[in-house]
Amino acid sequence: MKVAVARYAIQAPTDFAAFAARQSQMLGEAAAQGARIVVLPEYLSLELAATFDTATQADLHASLAAIQRYREDWLALYAGLARELDLYLVAGTFLLAHGAGRYRNRSDVFTPQGAHAWQDKLQLTGFEKGLGVIDGGDALKVFDIDGVRAGVAVCYDSEFPLPVRAQAEAGARLLLVPSCTDTEAGATRVRVGCLARALENRMFVAQAVTAGEAAWSPALDINTGEAAIFAPMDRGLPDDGVLAQTRGDRSWAIAELDVDALDRSRADAQVANDRDWTSQLKPALSRARLQAL
Repeated sequence: MKVAVARYAIQAPTDFAAFAARQSQMLGEAAAQGARIVVLPEYLSLELAATFDTATQADLHASLAAIQRYREDWLALYAGLARELDLYLVAGTFLLAHGAGRYRNRSDVFTPQGAHAWQDKLQLTGFEKGLGVIDGGDALKVFDIDGVRAGVAVCYDSEFPLPVRAQAEAGARLLLVPSCTDTEAGATRVRVGCLARALENRMFVAQAVTAGEAAWSPALDINTGEAAIFAPMDRGLPDDGVLAQTRGDRSWAIAELDVDALDRSRADAQVANDRDWTSQLKPALSRARLQAL
């Protein structure tokens, strides 16, 4: 199973047709390299705000309202590309209106067979809370993707071990992470979160990122980080946990993943955090006590 994650350089499409043409080109490149599962980055839908006037572009609340007119086109575009290119596709995230001027940061998942599902971002960053109009999701899911059970953790969600652990306990062997960070510290936090989730759960983690600068957008203004695919740091796997990573101007990090081999590696594991997870839940370890010195 070959997985591709995007390092997506933000641009300013003039209209939806230009946006769609670029999606087709990029996803076609990943498919041509044998990718079966493809992940695009968080906040991808906000690139569509560039199709509106400069006042709308500069006002994030106005941008959120404006891009809703593209929702059906968005769904049709990615559903069509998933079928045409025979891909399982995580189409970044779309800031979706759900009533009363409120939005959810939704990651849509499309299959080659025409199915559509989604995972909403659960934990909101300080930036998202400060906007005052975005709500966290209220459901945690896993999906059967090309014979492998997978979960989606949108950016900040990858930094929280318990929901991802719940996905792992529901059978997830692959975590798909659309992300967007604007500082080196933010990029490091998400990367460390992805590595930690891979270690804890003996799972693969595939992270897509935004890249470059978009001065016209208050949300996509600066973008940092490298797209990467991670594995546990154990025998038969990379010592640093990195299976593939973008460098320079590369748009895709791609790796062949063998989930069965990963599961078999438990028998010869140096450590087994996934198997030993429950040992930390002993009542005696649930609370630390102060020891007088």
